[in-house]
Amino acid sequence: MPRFLNFFIADESGAVTVDWVVLTGAIVGLGFTVIVSIAGGILDHSTGLGAHLDSRSVTTTY
Repeated sequence: MPRFLNFFIADESGAVTVDWVVLTGAIVGLGFTVIVSIAGGILDHSTGLGAHLDSRSVTTTY
């Protein structure tokens, strides 16, 4: 049993997986934060652009 315990403690193969999980979670969280922070400005801008396009008239000649 002590031999197995020493082998288990010395094994570092799972440490890389934990690092990747933490880094991926941080990147996803950062992306979510960026999207939430700019969503309001994009919505306001698109609403203003839609109002501007609605105020324009298109004339066609045949």
